[in-house]
Amino acid sequence: MAANPARRRFIGPSWCALALLALAAAVRAFAAAPAVVKLASWNLEWFMTPNMFNSLKGGCTHDDQAHRARPRSIPCDVAAKLERSATDIAALASIARTLDADVIAVQEVDGQAAARQIFPRHEFCFTGGLAVQNTGFAIRRGLPFRCGPDLTELALGGDLRRGVTMVLYPGTRHELHLLGVHLKSGCTRHDLDSHEKACARLARQVPALHDWLASEQQLGHRYAVLGDFNRDLLAETGEGLWAQLSLGAPGLELVNTARGAEFRNCYAGQTHTGFIDYILLSASLERSLMRGSFQRLAYSAADAWRLKLSDHCPVAIRLRLD
Repeated sequence: MAANPARRRFIGPSWCALALLALAAAVRAFAAAPAVVKLASWNLEWFMTPNMFNSLKGGCTHDDQAHRARPRSIPCDVAAKLERSATDIAALASIARTLDADVIAVQEVDGQAAARQIFPRHEFCFTGGLAVQNTGFAIRRGLPFRCGPDLTELALGGDLRRGVTMVLYPGTRHELHLLGVHLKSGCTRHDLDSHEKACARLARQVPALHDWLASEQQLGHRYAVLGDFNRDLLAETGEGLWAQLSLGAPGLELVNTARGAEFRNCYAGQTHTGFIDYILLSASLERSLMRGSFQRLAYSAADAWRLKLSDHCPVAIRLRLD
């Protein structure tokens, strides 16, 4: 018996309409659901491609003055000790897979080509400095994001490292503004107003960091600062870096996600006594921080001594963005 043409015309459009309604409902449910995101920070210690390392090691620099004069150079002690093999790079990539973070703020990395060796399934935002040590973000492919402008003021005219900015989930209710930093080393616990040269330079970086935070706060954004602060923020007293970040900015409060966490070194044999890698959150994100999610992913002692990994290990948290 021939099919009824009228019935065919009726059934087709009705099923299409139902499918479209179901799809619209799924999209609304997805948009309304909280987004769980894992943020991490990892200093990878003079990390570059093997080809780039080989091209730079012959012209290594012997002191800071020479290195500042030639940004595309590496110190001679790095040239002698940190040439990584394919085995070393594979081990770092394995650690990255174990970390399994959605967004990783990275420090001391020579751009996307270097980072892709460790994070092959991520996309990137990187600062545009000439130096080998750049700061960046590795973002899991598929997550919506927008790279932002470099925070060049942190570099103090080019001598130090720029800050890297990005927006995760731009234009949505989950929107999150991120700043990645690598601050001046050499002033881990001294007062910022001490006579130490490193402390004076770190103190000069504070206004740029403060201004970025104050601007984000004024704009009503949710924000986080991730990276290597080269500073034991949890041991500070008085008017240290932590206190100065919110000075004179009404409503600007920060949450240090490492507070209350037990410190342990990246591997047996290290002698550090406190954190210098942090993930700081705006107060508006405090309720989004998933309890117990702070993590410091240590290396095995055998791997740390056998392989050229890094003198830092990753720190991470999870956020539930409503």
